Amino acid sequence: MATLTVAVATHPAAAHARSPLPCPPGSAKPTVVLVHGAWADTSSWSGEVDALRKAGYTARAIGNPLRNLDDDAATVAAFLKTVSGPVVLVGHSYGGSVITNAAANAANVKALVYVDAAVPDKGETTAQLSGAGSALDAAPDTLYDKVSYANAPVGARDLYLKREPFLRSFASDLPGDTAARLWATQRAASTNAFHTPSRAAAWKKIPSWYFASTGDRIITIESQLSMAKRAGSKVTKFAGGSHLTLVSHPEAVASVIGSAVCSVKGE
Repeated sequence: MATLTVAVATHPAAAHARSPLPCPPGSAKPTVVLVHGAWADTSSWSGEVDALRKAGYTARAIGNPLRNLDDDAATVAAFLKTVSGPVVLVGHSYGGSVITNAAANAANVKALVYVDAAVPDKGETTAQLSGAGSALDAAPDTLYDKVSYANAPVGARDLYLKREPFLRSFASDLPGDTAARLWATQRAASTNAFHTPSRAAAWKKIPSWYFASTGDRIITIESQLSMAKRAGSKVTKFAGGSHLTLVSHPEAVASVIGSAVCSVKGE
C-alpha cells in the first residue's frame, strides 16, 4: 500500500520563498502545459504563468473544451504533440481527469501536477471523486442553471454554477468582487464531462505531485488526499484556500509546479 508524505504550505509568501525555480544546473527546461477545469478558463492560470515566465520557463495554459472526457483528453493530447521537448502537465479540478487521460500515450510528459483535482483510475468518473460532504452533493436544482447546447448528445446539458454556490463554495477565499466577476465569466461544462468513465490512469507510470487545499468545498480534502495517496503523489497540503486556490494563491501553486519542473533531468 502506498504511503502518503505531506509537505505543508501555510502562507503563500513562505511558499514563494521556498520555490525551487529556477532549477539547479543539470535540470531540463520542460514546457509547462496547464489545463483548467469546469466553470473556469485559461485565465485561471494567469498567476502561475507569470511566475513560471519570470523564472525563465515556458508555460502554456490551453483551452479545455469541457464537452466529455474522451474528447477533452484527445484535444489536450493533440496539443502535446505540438510541443518539442519534455512537458510537465498540470490539471485543476476536472482538468485532473483530462490530464490523466491525455498523458497516457504522450511520451514527452515527464511529470503530472494535480491542483485540487480529480485523479481517476480506469472506469471512474469525475463525478464520483468529489468526496462525502462536497458542496456538489446538494440538490442539482440548487447548484446549476441547465442549458441546452448545439449538437448535444441525448440528455446532455450545459451546466453553469449558480451565483450563491459559486461564491460560497467554489471561490470562497476570493474577494467578493473577484468571485462575482469569475462567476459572471464562467464557462459552462457539459454533464457528459463529469460522467464519462476514465479510460486511462497515466499516474501509474508518470511521477505526480498534488497540491491539496484544506479549504476546498468542491473536492473535499479527504478525497484529495486519498486520490493522491493512491497515485503515489508528492503532496503539499495548503492550509485554507478554496477550490480556486490557483487564483487566490498562485505563488504557492507555482512552487509545487516548480518542484515537478526541477525533477525533469536534462539529457
